[in-house]
Amino acid sequence: MERVQFQQEQMLAELKDLVQKGLFTQNEIRQVMKKRTVLETALVRRIPKKSDFLRYAAYEMSLEALRRKRVERLKLPKGPPTISDFALVRRQFQIFERALKKFKDDVGLWVQYIQAAQRAKARALVSRICGRALQLHPNSPALYILAASHELKHLSHAAARVLLQRGIRLNSENVDLWREYVKMELGFVESLRRRWKVLGLTTDTGEHEHMDGLDKPERAEESDEALEEADKNDEQVRAEILNGAIVKTVIFSAVKAVPTRDLFASLHGVLSAYPCPSTLRRSLLDHLHSLLHSRILSTEGSDPDPSNPSTRLDAKGRAQCAKLYATRYLTLDLEGESLVDALRKANEDLMEIVRERRDDDEMASAYAQFVTEWFEKEINEHLNLYLLASLQSLSSSGRSAPLYVAHLRLLRSSHNPNPFPPAKLLKLTRKYVSRCPMDVDLWLLRLEVEYALENEEDMEDADWRGAWEEARKKFMLRSMPADSRRDEIWIWGLERLSDRSLPEQISGLESLLAGTQMDPFSSLSEKLLIRYIRLLHRRAQLAVQAGEPASYIKGDQAKDVSRIASKYLPTERVWEAAFDTYSNENQDVDLPDQSTSSSVVDEQEERGQALRTIYDTWRLISPTAHSSAALKWGNWLVRHGKGGEATRVIANARIVLAVNQDAVVQFDQRWKCIVDGIGNDQNEDGREEGIDSDDGLVD
Repeated sequence: MERVQFQQEQMLAELKDLVQKGLFTQNEIRQVMKKRTVLETALVRRIPKKSDFLRYAAYEMSLEALRRKRVERLKLPKGPPTISDFALVRRQFQIFERALKKFKDDVGLWVQYIQAAQRAKARALVSRICGRALQLHPNSPALYILAASHELKHLSHAAARVLLQRGIRLNSENVDLWREYVKMELGFVESLRRRWKVLGLTTDTGEHEHMDGLDKPERAEESDEALEEADKNDEQVRAEILNGAIVKTVIFSAVKAVPTRDLFASLHGVLSAYPCPSTLRRSLLDHLHSLLHSRILSTEGSDPDPSNPSTRLDAKGRAQCAKLYATRYLTLDLEGESLVDALRKANEDLMEIVRERRDDDEMASAYAQFVTEWFEKEINEHLNLYLLASLQSLSSSGRSAPLYVAHLRLLRSSHNPNPFPPAKLLKLTRKYVSRCPMDVDLWLLRLEVEYALENEEDMEDADWRGAWEEARKKFMLRSMPADSRRDEIWIWGLERLSDRSLPEQISGLESLLAGTQMDPFSSLSEKLLIRYIRLLHRRAQLAVQAGEPASYIKGDQAKDVSRIASKYLPTERVWEAAFDTYSNENQDVDLPDQSTSSSVVDEQEERGQALRTIYDTWRLISPTAHSSAALKWGNWLVRHGKGGEATRVIANARIVLAVNQDAVVQFDQRWKCIVDGIGNDQNEDGREEGIDSDDGLVD
């Protein structure tokens, strides 16, 4: 407490000054001292918390904001600065300094300190903080970018360049650093352009035109020739700089260091959006895309250094690079005929690449993405029809699922100026699915079309249930990879059956579960079983609501759990979801009033029996499952006033885990967190919510 007392003594002068100026009353000063005492006491605990420091700093920031508001409102006369004018801001910095002594490895805390100093307009302090932070975290690109932006804000291009170059040397593969470096050099070129324009140092006129009418001494002819040669050299250098020579060098170095799709896309975005002359933008974009073509797309230049992992692009990366190169002329400033010509050129280039690579689905996906992006912009309905026709021609000339999917989606899009007849759409959808029968997106589109057209007139041929059954058979192979997305097909139909009665939904799920028993441990079986358990629990709750205690109050829920355990072999994930379902106190049905119905008490006993059955079955899977089940069951027991039984459950779990001491330690920590959380919840329930006494200080 001596440190708290010391900090309190340091506050006396500033608080006295605040009272003398009339900014705070004596009562408010007492509140400030009380709050600061609490916050200071939290900082001197044995194990400090970063949140305590941040809470203290936030309080000082709000106090300083209040002081500034009151100074403006009272219109105090300006005079020499006193201690209260800067003490609150200085205290913020002191709090951050104390925090960084404890948490110097926290980059986020350094960033918050820098931002606080920037808000206080402490330019020199920001530079010092950035230097200290970069010494401790030289591999943090965010700190270099933050420091460089601070230097640029104060027109120090040289310091910003040094910072970014240092960051790139240590983090040469970071795309964000290269992007900010290019952006900084673009700003530097633009500043030189404006400065030379003011000085009259243009590249299209001479620098000494005002001396043309004056007589020149004959003795100075040789020196004049030397000056003219020097002027020509300076003019040539200035012209190269204004034409982007520096920026092109940076782009070349970036591409050499990180020849990836993300870098090209990031630099393309910067060059397209940065405010600069159109001639310079076109020159830089041409340079960037020539590098893209030579290092990524051309056969000779692809993967120039196979030993460098950053130069090895997958098929998707190459496809995206090809799309970026083909759309290089589609800049933001295009409109009218120039936009139409650029879009046509890009579309033709991409179509040619797709035709050359008929078996490249990634390239087809990139083209489909390009068409979809411009189709949805709805620039002109004729352009939409042109893009749709181009996509249809490619779809009809090959077997590419991404093109089929894009074609069907655009036909159904609201931006389609020429809606497709429903009968033809259904026929086309089935045709595409027959060509690519193992594509999930195509099947989902077919199911959506069948479902949407089933109830329309003259569409008796549409049958989404039959199509769903056919799709399930296609995606029921056990040998399918885990990322085949087959689960989406099954879940799609279940969502469409949610409008059926509860018994019909349960019966349908039971039939589906019977079809998944060849692979009971798959993610699909887990998802279906979790839905099945939730439906059974909902049926039990509805029975209670209807006042039918004989049906689901005398042990039937526990019997349901036992039947599931023996018939479906649930995994740990399923048992955890089942426990959460049965232990959930917030039901989605209206239960009878506890004061008037005994069925609620019976239902709670039934809930406990079901949870006990889940625990007894769950813990037998493995020691890890035993620990998870014991924590869940013990938590429920403590919350329902059965602490003695919970203690026995936890002790039994510790015996099972005794062979692994690390597992016992982790188990004890998790149980301690649960008990602490229960205690905090009980304290919050017994405490009336209110407003802190010092909240009135903030206007």
